[in-house]
Amino acid sequence: MDTIEATLTHHGVRPTAVRILIYKALMQFHDTFSMNDVEIATDTIDKSTIFRTLTLFADHHLLHEIEDGSGSKKYCLCHNDHECSVEELHCHFYCETCKKTFCLDRSHIPPVSTPKGFMARHAEYIIKGTCPACSAKNHA
Repeated sequence: MDTIEATLTHHGVRPTAVRILIYKALMQFHDTFSMNDVEIATDTIDKSTIFRTLTLFADHHLLHEIEDGSGSKKYCLCHNDHECSVEELHCHFYCETCKKTFCLDRSHIPPVSTPKGFMARHAEYIIKGTCPACSAKNHA
């Protein structure tokens, strides 16, 4: 998409000034982010508007929501122009030291065979441990 307005419209989201501002802020994140991160990045937009906008963006497949077990939902931008199937989703790594969640874009969620009659529509795969930066600090 050429513009934020075109991206939002393509996904069925009306491109209001606030939504454009929030999406522009989301584009600055190179990995996962929390609602608090967005609140800091946008500065003048209230928390309830940010929450509603993130929910709207997730509902329209502009974002992926990640439950990493930290108690704070994380998000990452979806770079597909369609709803991602379970096979297209990727794994995440949660650092137990710095509490950051990283996208492992090249590591797809392994296929899981579900019993007859079960239909998977979403899956999450979180690997927990220590990230390289925290490992380096611990061994220095």
